[in-house]
Amino acid sequence: MTENEQQPSSQGPGAWVTFKESHLAVKAILAGVIVNRLGAFLTIFLVLYLIAKGYSTAEASLALGAYGAGGMVGVLIGGALASRLGARNATVLSMASSALLLTTIVYVPSYPAKVLAVFLVGLLGLMYRPASASLLSELTPDTRQVMIFAIYRWGLNLGTMASPLLGYALFNLRHKSYTVLFWGEALVAVVYALIAFFLIPAKHDEADVAASAKADTTEPAAEPVVEQPAAESAEPGESGYRAVLRDRRYLFFLIGMLFNTIVYVQYTSTLPLDVAKEHVNVLWYTLAVALNGFMVIVFELPLTKFTQKWPLRLSVVLSWALVGLGEMFYGFPLGGAVILIGTFIWSAAEIMGGPAVFSFPAIAGPARLKPVYISSFQFTFNLGTAIGPVIGGELFLGLGRAVWPTLGLLAAVACVLGLFAFPGADKGAKDGSPEPEPVTESV
Repeated sequence: MTENEQQPSSQGPGAWVTFKESHLAVKAILAGVIVNRLGAFLTIFLVLYLIAKGYSTAEASLALGAYGAGGMVGVLIGGALASRLGARNATVLSMASSALLLTTIVYVPSYPAKVLAVFLVGLLGLMYRPASASLLSELTPDTRQVMIFAIYRWGLNLGTMASPLLGYALFNLRHKSYTVLFWGEALVAVVYALIAFFLIPAKHDEADVAASAKADTTEPAAEPVVEQPAAESAEPGESGYRAVLRDRRYLFFLIGMLFNTIVYVQYTSTLPLDVAKEHVNVLWYTLAVALNGFMVIVFELPLTKFTQKWPLRLSVVLSWALVGLGEMFYGFPLGGAVILIGTFIWSAAEIMGGPAVFSFPAIAGPARLKPVYISSFQFTFNLGTAIGPVIGGELFLGLGRAVWPTLGLLAAVACVLGLFAFPGADKGAKDGSPEPEPVTESV
């Protein structure tokens, strides 16, 4: 081994190298993520559509909640079925069925029928995600897991940022037509289904494609193995969510993630309430939201080139701590500077730890349980985004501006749980074996 090989670089491969050297199926999944998010018009315009149809604000909000509930059920079902369907079949079924249901929303006559259709769109539309993320991980070398999920997050954020603009253009294409809008989203879903059908391998070919993909990737000689804590409580023969519930370390991670998400989403719910109560110009809140989007889109991928080699425990716990610190900063006398600085702090946390948080579920347990570990994470994240605004609103009504230090305490609890979820000395056992395999050093 040469001297240069003995001194590993402080940075890993960048986003472009990781993407360029990835398998075609990985590129298809990442492209599909962008396409799918670009067409996510339903959640943006559903409330406006129902109000335009004469329904009340409460009825419109309930319908939007039905979509979120359907999504949570969908990722759980998707995780359970992922090993049977495979990523290609799961994506084609998910996108084709949700496209069909999307076109019915504007035609079914009754409110209950519309709510049911929205619920099923959420359920079927998100059912593909566990299988898709699982295959994304399987086709990527261990040392590039954090970066590939950073690219995945970048696609999600890019699509989310551009979707309202594209939706507005479609809405005005035929004189403010919601019919065109929802048909447009259905068409996008069909496009993603076609991408999956032609470019993602069939279930029986996934193992061979994964082995080939990892063998073909050019890796630096001295790059370290990604830290992978083992699922210490899962029995070798266990499968499904029972194994996840027996994995104490991963449960610590999930509960910590739930608390962190509850704290994180307060910028969309409690902060606007505080802005209104303190009579702060709404411009500052608008600029803060724009600042977050700008930082994530522009800086997350370049920063991940360095942070992908950090221990997962450091990346996750530090980011959770900074999310709490940023939200606590809103507790100072509220004004433009406080809003922008607080947002900058938790946005830095998001770009620092987001890729690690998203990549960890794919490597936290045995390889055979990868889909259910991923779907458990996605369910927990969606649950946090659903109940977070309710919890924050109730705390704000009861505590006033003391809500911000209270949220900081909740973030501190998340950090403590994270310390237990990431024991630094342990390495992962992706195949479910009780002891980690020894690493052979490249020479």
